[in-house]
Amino acid sequence: MRRKGLLFISFMMAALVSRAAIVDRMGHIVTIHPDGGQAKVIRLEVVNDRIIRVRATSKDDLPQKMQSLMIVPQQAPAKNSYTITETPESIEVIAKQVRAVVSKATGEVCFYDGLGKTLLLKESGNGKQFWDFTVPERELGLKGGVQPTEAQLHGLTWQMKFDSPDDEAFYGLGQHQSEEFNMKGRNEDLFQYNTKVSVPFVVSNKNYGLLWDAYSYCRFGNPHDYLQLHRAFKLYDKQGREGHLTGTYTDRLGKSLVRGEDSIYFEYGTPVKSEIALKTDNGGIRNLPLGFNLAGAHVVYEGFIEPYATSQYQFILYYAGYIKVYIGGKEVVPERWRTAWNPNAYKFNVEMVKGVRQQLRIEWQPDGSESYCGLRVAEPRSQKERESLSIWCEMAQDMDYYFVTGHNLDEVISCYRTLTGKASLYPKWALGFWQSRERYKTQEELVSTLAEFRKRQIPIDNIVQDWNYWPEDQWGSHEFESSRYPDPQQMLDSVHQMHGRFMISVWPKFYVNTDNYKELDEKGWMYNQSPTDGIRDWVGAGYKNGFYDAYDPEARKVFWRQMDEKLYTGLGKKVDAWWMDASEPNVRDCTPMWYRKALCGPTALGTSTEYFNAYSLVNADAIYHGQRGVWKGKKDEPRVFLLTRSGFAGEQRYSTATWSGDIGTRWEDMRAQMTAGLNYSMSGIPFWGMDQGGFCVENRYVQAQQLYDRTGQENEDLKEWRELQCRWNQFGAFIPLFRSHGQWPLREIWNIAPDNHPAYKSFVFYDNLRYQLMPYLYSLAGWAHFKDYTLMRALIMDFNGDREVKDIGDQWMLGPALMACPVGYYKARNRSVYFPRQCGWYNLYTNEYIEGGQRLIVDAPYEQIPVFVRAGAIIPFGPKMQWSDEKAADLINLYVYAGQDGVFQLYEDEGTNYNYEKGLFSTIDIHYDDATHSVTIGARKGQFSGMLKTRRFNIVLITPDAPQNLNLENPSGRLVEYKGKEVTVEL
Repeated sequence: MRRKGLLFISFMMAALVSRAAIVDRMGHIVTIHPDGGQAKVIRLEVVNDRIIRVRATSKDDLPQKMQSLMIVPQQAPAKNSYTITETPESIEVIAKQVRAVVSKATGEVCFYDGLGKTLLLKESGNGKQFWDFTVPERELGLKGGVQPTEAQLHGLTWQMKFDSPDDEAFYGLGQHQSEEFNMKGRNEDLFQYNTKVSVPFVVSNKNYGLLWDAYSYCRFGNPHDYLQLHRAFKLYDKQGREGHLTGTYTDRLGKSLVRGEDSIYFEYGTPVKSEIALKTDNGGIRNLPLGFNLAGAHVVYEGFIEPYATSQYQFILYYAGYIKVYIGGKEVVPERWRTAWNPNAYKFNVEMVKGVRQQLRIEWQPDGSESYCGLRVAEPRSQKERESLSIWCEMAQDMDYYFVTGHNLDEVISCYRTLTGKASLYPKWALGFWQSRERYKTQEELVSTLAEFRKRQIPIDNIVQDWNYWPEDQWGSHEFESSRYPDPQQMLDSVHQMHGRFMISVWPKFYVNTDNYKELDEKGWMYNQSPTDGIRDWVGAGYKNGFYDAYDPEARKVFWRQMDEKLYTGLGKKVDAWWMDASEPNVRDCTPMWYRKALCGPTALGTSTEYFNAYSLVNADAIYHGQRGVWKGKKDEPRVFLLTRSGFAGEQRYSTATWSGDIGTRWEDMRAQMTAGLNYSMSGIPFWGMDQGGFCVENRYVQAQQLYDRTGQENEDLKEWRELQCRWNQFGAFIPLFRSHGQWPLREIWNIAPDNHPAYKSFVFYDNLRYQLMPYLYSLAGWAHFKDYTLMRALIMDFNGDREVKDIGDQWMLGPALMACPVGYYKARNRSVYFPRQCGWYNLYTNEYIEGGQRLIVDAPYEQIPVFVRAGAIIPFGPKMQWSDEKAADLINLYVYAGQDGVFQLYEDEGTNYNYEKGLFSTIDIHYDDATHSVTIGARKGQFSGMLKTRRFNIVLITPDAPQNLNLENPSGRLVEYKGKEVTVEL
């Protein structure tokens, strides 16, 4: 009996040993093979005091991976800066400001602050899930050269999920177009597309962030595909018969066609000559009524939907043309519009009860003969599920993410920049005004436009040459069409003689007949699916084309060399900025996701399925290193500046700004840019802009301008157009890039409205204000590089702890001082503004004082948007200028706003070159003591060529009891001579 007992004990001990977690330690890295859970291997790595990296896989070993595209090389942390401890239950990885605890039993990971007292993030049950993934054959695409290996066709799909408390909020993820700000409880598909930029970084108001190192299509929130309507609801037609909705199609002549619809999914098309599409995809607009002409038509989808579960239903609407949606007798989507070639997606939620029918009605006026419409819904989930932090990745070699933390969101974003690269210091002229249109068609048009700005004394730095300056059949040749641009060198010289800067549009696209295409294709560096499928673009009769493979480092070198020979060195190195359009890459509009992958693959690194989202990053690498390679550090090397329609983690290190793409000219589109810009900025990339005024124009505005041009009559549509442009320009003055662009009507302010019109006067006022703010704005740009600062700041960044600010997406801080509150509705002459409770506030224009912690309706006259200054702010205003470096700021009107202590660091350098990398810059720390009403201008630190050795500060103290209108001409203040030594002034 004793022998049996001993055998039983020995057996149990052996079983326990076989199940025990295996732990391997190597310096700052610990690898765990947990007892349970789907992850067989979990590795934690201390990156620094605030960052821990986590890798996991369902395979037996973690894969060996190449150098990350987004993460720059990191130095190993000092040995005494972290500890790794083991208990019978867990592994604890402790850095100075963050710690991670891993359960040996389940592999569950929890993150705490450095003291281990505050739980920041905890995995949900099944918090790490994996599925084997093989790239579908139809997604592979066609390209010469090296093909993906068998191993590169396979990977993992993964999902990570964490619990989230009720008071948490999420931001970042890039730039999206549904007017959504706080992403808690929301869904976002993460891919690149015109107007949509996806960045795999999310931050929390709990002062942490997650950056996952993956490049494929991802999802935040719901990890599953949206459902067709018939999968989520019982459908009934408009007479109440079960089975489908009713679709009524009425053409422009009044002829109607009625049919049943079990889904509304007409969201894409594929080329008629694409063999792979014909074999594998019969969906999209092919399923619209055969032979029905949508141009001028009116379509109604109606009936009843009955849910299978009680839940909040999260819908996604896809539309081109005009559209409205009603559910349960209520308008849930007021009229929206988009042009047919660039549809938009919009999300909305409806609470619904199991078994209770509600009427659904969609009214759609398609845009043109080929148009798009769709309505789908996310699978219903519990509130806890919806509000968890869930990230799904379609394809990667493993799960690989970085948990970053800080005392505030600035420190969190600083961690992101530590990982992905510091933001370049953008040239000062990039902060000035940019004038663009689609498009200047001749050399004379472009030069005369800049000359008109100078004649009217309207400040401007930058003029932009959009696409199609080449001969019609030579896209990608980088040649100017000689009849319209007889002397490109003279054009650039003329721009520079007027103290302007020149940006030119370059696409990664080539017509197949160009020499540049042939050179790249011969090396196997062109994506060939597009020409193989006979895709022709919209120019003339249409031309076959392809995009180059920017993932190949040698292809990038050739791409830059071709540009350099024709456009940079070939034009005397006079091009100042590069507009890298369609860098998603957008080979063809309005295609299904699988075909988009086929069009831009395979890549030199593997399949486009795995490398779907990072194209703009490697394309930016080509230009940044290409231009810097021309100069090789020579004296007065000009700073690189790129403007790209897409973006990805790490883009900031290549001196790249992003704009929000070809957005519509609608009020809802303007409002969407507010939330888009704020979330993009909190994605860690500091320079962002938009097409002020919107790009794609409704026909009613075109017709109104044509009527005015013929008759001088300003009809109601033209009045709205002018007000929309006015409000958008006011908005644009308070974001990092101040840039006007769009389709006809022309966008120069004198073409928008005559000089006695309030829209004209308002633009001139804000343009002048922008230039007088240049010492303030350029300091912010310096901070972005040296301090990892964010220029366009959601209120949650500066006023976290005030519960009211976490959902405010239409007010923000531009730097530490200015709270901009744009107007996003037609004929609105006031708006609601929330004043965060942490400080008092001053009206910028009148300097009237307002207590914090309250919401008020404030005036918003046509010519002015509400802007407020926080108490304790210090704003250096410079001289009135026509371009950014016309005058030295030898007199700074230093406005100081009483009510709190304040600090400001004035940053200055040469403004255009890379000498700041050599330490050639200066800073002046300015401090305001509210108790004594004294200002200390600290000793200047550093120096650079052309630095002002002496200057004057006119210190203007604004107090609650003595408001005075903003005066930048001759404000009354205390004049101080400053020679670089500390000066203290009591006011």
